[in-house]
This record gives sequence, structure tokens and C-alpha cells, in this order.
Amino acid sequence: MIQHHPVSRQAFRSSMQSFEHKLQQFDPGIIWLDTTNQVTAMNAVAIRILGVRPGDVLGQEVLQLHPEKSRGKIAWLLESTHEADGCPVKSPPPMTMMINIPDRVLLIKLSRMYGQDGGPTGACLVFYDLTEVTSTEVVEETAPARPRQLLKLPVYKNQRVMLLNLKEVVRLRAEGHYTEVYKNGAPYLCNLSLADLEGRLDPERFMRVHRSHMVNLDFAAALERDGDQYQLVLQDDHETRVPVSRGNAPRVRALFGLG
Repeated sequence: MIQHHPVSRQAFRSSMQSFEHKLQQFDPGIIWLDTTNQVTAMNAVAIRILGVRPGDVLGQEVLQLHPEKSRGKIAWLLESTHEADGCPVKSPPPMTMMINIPDRVLLIKLSRMYGQDGGPTGACLVFYDLTEVTSTEVVEETAPARPRQLLKLPVYKNQRVMLLNLKEVVRLRAEGHYTEVYKNGAPYLCNLSLADLEGRLDPERFMRVHRSHMVNLDFAAALERDGDQYQLVLQDDHETRVPVSRGNAPRVRALFGLG
């Protein structure tokens, strides 16, 4: 029987305070954008993390700094700040995402800037590199370099970033470019895609059983079959049933010794 060991409220609060304290110690990368989202200036931290020369990027549209798979997220963030142009105090929530440099996890905040006449003059993009507090490096001398595995999962809820213990995560479900992360209770939003997470989570614990679903095998309780369709039953509050694709069914059956 799988036993659950809930984290006490005091331990959770202590963990969050520790994370927020670490965040305060980080030097942020800062990029200034004009009203057309072109880069006008950046600080030394942004130059170092992004690995660029200012002369090569000044005047470029900010989307060009990011890999194609991340541009949809950045575009959404830019659009959300435009919606707040009539209210300088309104600002979109921070987002976590893979950005520009492989295997990095960045916390991004974008705020619209206003001039003396009250009109928008551009935007300020601030980001923190959370890689060191969320990841561990995988070292294998005989194998190709692998992405750094996540030690904790950065998620967003109630206008704050939280770091979830992976052993408490029951399942993950793809939601467009993002991922819904389920513990017992309401889901959390992770701005990393399921494909990104598949390469960053321990494959001994997490298995992608369907194009849209990944499960924590520690919570697997039963495998149901209806004709040639399979469902994995999870031991959570709702006995959630997760579909297993035909292509993954043999691998799941073999994992549980079902041939």
C-alpha cells in the first residue's frame, strides 16, 4: 500500500520562506523594451545569462532572443501587459519557462512602463535564474549530456511561485504550452511544457503514458483494460483514471510484470 506523508503547514511555510529568501539574494536580469517590444538596453546579468553581446541584440524585437518554442509564451506575456495600458497599477503574474539557454529555468516578470504624461513608454522585463534551486546536474561519463533534472517543480498559484516536492506530485497533464500539475486537491500551473518536463524529471519515478499525461509511478494503484484501451488508476483522493496510449501500453504492462 502506498503511504502518503503530508507536509506540515509549518514545514511548508518554512520551505516557502527559504525559497523567497534565496530569491531576494539573486541578481535579476533586466531588459528594457520600447513600445514596439524592441530591446533598448539590458544589464550585465542579462548579458551573462543570455550569452549575448548588446550590440547584437539592441534594436531587435524581443521574441528573437528566445527559441521558437518559447515565443508563444513571451508573446502572451507581452499581450497581457498591453491589456493593462489603461491602468498603470495592473500587472500580469510572473511566469516560469524555458528561455533562450537550454536547461535553464527562469522566473520572468514583465511590467509596462509609463511616462510623465501617463502614456506607455515601453516595458521592463525582469528575470531570475532559478536553475540552481530547482535542478540537479546529471553526470554520465559514457552517455551524451542530459538536461539537468529538477529537484523541485516550479509552479504558479495565487500570484506566487511555489516549489513542489516531486514525491508529492501525483500526475501532470498537458495544457497547450503549459502543464497542469496535480497533488491531492486543486491543480497548479507550470509554465514548462510536458515535453520539457519529460526530459527534466526522474524517469524512474515519472512516466509519460499518453501524449497529454504523465504520472508518478509511486501513486499507481491498478491498470484497467476495456478491449484494447487501458487506464492507469492512481491512488489519490479521486482514484483518478489516466488513459494509456496504445503505443505506451506494452511498456506500462511490462513495468508492472504483466507481459
